[in-house]
Amino acid sequence: MTAIQKKPDNPIAHLSAEDIEILGKELDAIRDRVIAERGESDARYIRKVIKTQRTLEISSRAVLLFSLFPPAWLVGTAGLAVAKILENMEIGHNILHGQYDFMRDPKIHSTTWEWDHVSPADQWKHSHNQLHHTYTNVLGKDNDLGYGIMRVDEDQKWHPMHLGQPLWNFVNACFFEYGIAAYDLELGRNLQKDRRKDPQFRARARAVGRKIRRQVLKDYVVHPLLSGPSFLSTLAATFTANLIRNLWSHSVIMCGHFPNGVETFEKTSIEGETRGEWYLRQMLGSANISGSRLMHIMTGNLSFQIEHHLFPDLPSKRYQEIAPQVRALFDRYGLKYTTGPLPKQVASAWWKVIRLSLPNRTPAAPKPADDLSTRTLAPSGA
Repeated sequence: MTAIQKKPDNPIAHLSAEDIEILGKELDAIRDRVIAERGESDARYIRKVIKTQRTLEISSRAVLLFSLFPPAWLVGTAGLAVAKILENMEIGHNILHGQYDFMRDPKIHSTTWEWDHVSPADQWKHSHNQLHHTYTNVLGKDNDLGYGIMRVDEDQKWHPMHLGQPLWNFVNACFFEYGIAAYDLELGRNLQKDRRKDPQFRARARAVGRKIRRQVLKDYVVHPLLSGPSFLSTLAATFTANLIRNLWSHSVIMCGHFPNGVETFEKTSIEGETRGEWYLRQMLGSANISGSRLMHIMTGNLSFQIEHHLFPDLPSKRYQEIAPQVRALFDRYGLKYTTGPLPKQVASAWWKVIRLSLPNRTPAAPKPADDLSTRTLAPSGA
């Protein structure tokens, strides 16, 4: 995962500055067509998914009132896990991206939606929409690369503590929603002695604390108490559903930016980045997952991570529709469209975590002089 600027064979060296800007215009045209077409069918889709998710969650929690009986425990736990995945991935993530703001429905809007997650929506939107999507795969700028706890590039200095990063990554996967909350708070930076008393940080930390209390009260107190004699089994079922949701969402997100074939970028390479260059970075810094329509829905259509990073505010169900057009551009401009089935992508991402927990086998490559073909940064508002 050496930064693209340090690779001996730069995969975009064949593209001129003019090529990159023409590519950007072709991608703008794809986006404009979807914007012009989106409407009632997209609104019906998200309303149907929300209704399905809520029905599934309510019925699963009802079944778990009798979780003392093993069949009820299995059915209720499975249903609740699927409902939580749908809420976080296809509903919450995409509504908070503003994908359905065009509906002007105050109940389904990025400014009003609060999701089933311990991280408050407004904090997640800042760290994810504004930072991650602007600085995708830029070393030292995009904290989604390793979540601030892992070595993610050969050129990062190795320390013995990195030997533990496969374990840290597994623990993070199990409690992923809490890891995201800590990441949104930038705890590593803000817990430093000179920052921990900052009023803004303390206010944000209190907001996270309130959200955690609400989530814990709902999942681990109220619902189990309503189960009466099934209290402990319902408690275990809810914990298991949250664990499944966390492991699933962590795996999907890892597949989006970690598998082999995904590029990283240096800070200096994004100075003065044009819109075409920003598009190019999204194309090279993301990877897709192939699979069925059901699998795409369960990933929140983040199985089309490339298309999502190119157009984060388009309705998610449109990604499968435009994927062939995007892939055709990859082929025409001589770029690699990184995709593969879920098991392959998960294995590739985990192998990278394990490999980078060890010292480099060979010295890091010398840095070549920067040129236009290796420059890449998000224009304002991208």
